Amino acid sequence: MISDAGGAGDRGEDFTAEVAGRVLVAACRAVGLDAAGAELLRLGSNAVYRLASAPVIVRVARDPDCRAEMERTVRVARWLEGEDFPATRLLPGVQQPLEAGGRVVTFWQSDQDHEEYATVEELADLLRRLHWLEEPEALGLTYFDPFAKVWTALRGLNGIGADDRAFLETRATSLNKAYDKLDFVLPFGAIHGDANIGNVLRGRNGRAVLIDLDGFALAPREWDLILTALYYDRFGWHSGREYEAFVYRYGFDIMNWPGYEILADVRELMMVLWIGQQVLMSEKAAEEFARRVKALRTGGSRRDWQPF
Repeated sequence: MISDAGGAGDRGEDFTAEVAGRVLVAACRAVGLDAAGAELLRLGSNAVYRLASAPVIVRVARDPDCRAEMERTVRVARWLEGEDFPATRLLPGVQQPLEAGGRVVTFWQSDQDHEEYATVEELADLLRRLHWLEEPEALGLTYFDPFAKVWTALRGLNGIGADDRAFLETRATSLNKAYDKLDFVLPFGAIHGDANIGNVLRGRNGRAVLIDLDGFALAPREWDLILTALYYDRFGWHSGREYEAFVYRYGFDIMNWPGYEILADVRELMMVLWIGQQVLMSEKAAEEFARRVKALRTGGSRRDWQPF
């Protein structure tokens, strides 16, 4: 591993495009790549860049203390490549992960020149195949604890009102109790952790490729089905025909499972808290957070929620 290629000056700063850009330049310099003209594809849990100088994707992690998690992501990527599973591949010849500017950076082969997503049917095919794999213990996958993430996110919320915080904490407490009583029916094993259409790209060769491997964990497989159901059922981001095709290709309809509503509520809360962590950095995120909290408070429609 290359350590601290760009110094640690940005560890205490907010994770802005400017901060991520400085880290990108330092990281690329450390491995002999040119960051000039790089395109920022998204800024969320990671800043994701497509280099102009080479077919390379660079991911700068928001959390400066996620080195162990990124080491696990690298192990997952190598395991999937060994299984010939269609997932994003690490850039060869680079010791990974790398630390630059106080952030953790990984380098990946770019699967496409322009962003194009695959279909929900292909997502279902990938998940079915993934869930049949037997993960080696050497991966060091952790058990997925959604409420560890929920409570951590709640503690990290800044810039929200006291009433909103109290409401979200009460909702989290109630859902935590309900979640502990769920009776999962699908096998327990490796999950992607953020399985949705936004993490399945159309590669240059035309096949669907699973990306964003950071959330791999051990959990009931229902977790990998819940977002597609939510996107259809509550948000209207998928059509009925698309959801039916997803169910047919995977072979299980989570919406017919008695625990669906509770799991959907938990996943929905996690989405709200994720947006809440960005309210001080983005007016758009602050508006979206307010919209989502209002919907939770009133039981209102989620059809006007905006994807991020």
